[in-house]
Amino acid sequence: MITSETDERLHGWFAGRLPDEWQVQPAEVVADREEITVTVTIPDVDLPDASPAQAAEARAGRAKAFREETRERRMTIAQEAEHRFRTKVSWGVVVGEGESAHRELFTHLAVPVMTRLRQPERLVLETLVDAGVARSRSEALGWCVRLVAQHESDWLAQLREAMVGLDDVRSRGPAA
Repeated sequence: MITSETDERLHGWFAGRLPDEWQVQPAEVVADREEITVTVTIPDVDLPDASPAQAAEARAGRAKAFREETRERRMTIAQEAEHRFRTKVSWGVVVGEGESAHRELFTHLAVPVMTRLRQPERLVLETLVDAGVARSRSEALGWCVRLVAQHESDWLAQLREAMVGLDDVRSRGPAA
């Protein structure tokens, strides 16, 4: 499980390491056991008279340009982070704001469980295992299919909050 301290360290390191021009907003840094995904927000396109379709295509083009033009720099930062945190790093970009924003994840891990899951799905399974609701990712996946689909965001947020309290209690225990 990624602790709140580890999460703070990740956010702090990337906030200090990423170039300012990549941080219209603070980078979104999400981590699980296998991967750290860093999603940066870059400046939106300036096309005030563009149709929604034109703006969407311009944002997609800006994301592609960002990916190509920053590849070497992102690889260098990823290697530093992988060495420091011993976890693979993946990248994403957001261009624009709100519902019209273009969000794109670049190459990121698909880890086998019973199928190939991306990071958002793995985070759901790991939360259930870490909290003791399920014994394995496979069991957690079955549990999710049957019971969690309708309530995942609210329920998992409450469960994660409870786990922070549990981590605090564990850290003050006799073996601490």
